[in-house]
Amino acid sequence: MHTTYSDGISTPSEIVAKAREAGLGIISITDHDSLGALPEARRHGEQYGVEVISGIEFGATLNSREVHIIGYFVDPDSDELNSAVERFREERLQRAHRMVTKLNALNVALHIDAVLESAGEGAIGRPHIARALVNCGLTDSYYQAFNKYISDSGPAYERRAENPVSDIIGLISRAKGLSVLAHPGRTLTEAELLTIIRSGIDGIEVKHPSHTPDLVKYYRGIVNQYYLVETGGSDFHGGPKADDRNFGQYTISGEDIEAMERRLPVT
Repeated sequence: MHTTYSDGISTPSEIVAKAREAGLGIISITDHDSLGALPEARRHGEQYGVEVISGIEFGATLNSREVHIIGYFVDPDSDELNSAVERFREERLQRAHRMVTKLNALNVALHIDAVLESAGEGAIGRPHIARALVNCGLTDSYYQAFNKYISDSGPAYERRAENPVSDIIGLISRAKGLSVLAHPGRTLTEAELLTIIRSGIDGIEVKHPSHTPDLVKYYRGIVNQYYLVETGGSDFHGGPKADDRNFGQYTISGEDIEAMERRLPVT
């Protein structure tokens, strides 16, 4: 789940309240390149009886393309983790500047200040640029902004800085967390998946809104074959009705969480 500290539209306290309403007892907020939501979420979790597991989501590089790695149970006070987060956030800011420059060259009069306002305290990403384009009346919709300008093949697209999968997995492990391959879908070949497993990944996000029943069965088989942990989640950001309907519908069992805890690094 994502909050206003990355590219979600809900505050941490709103996420916790929504979790309680949905009957969830344990959640994790996994903002992109940010741990900022955790203190507020945990305060409200104590009030509402909702346990909040520390989480974060990183972009990693495999064969020159991006895959997402979630860190669960990470130590939010880890100096190395916090230093990395600051570096990744600065890389995000510089990338946003480059994309705005490209948009300006296309005669799209977007200013970086509008993107910063859209992001607020969040780690800047393409969703903030898309929202800024809509807010400034430069596109008719969020999806048009992506499709016309900033999709992976769009004229204003800029690649993110490369961070090898093995480096991200190592970073999460040294922060006392578990590394999980997020929503792999159909994007990875078997060879690429094996490379990630050999790099030391702890688990795979088996349940996800983008995964069909066949994909769930496939990744559950991989998890069992390679002695990995199974995770799942709604990947909630808020906004579209479909996304809102997913909240609380992609859960894992208490036994799955216990399996995750047993796999945590011994300290």
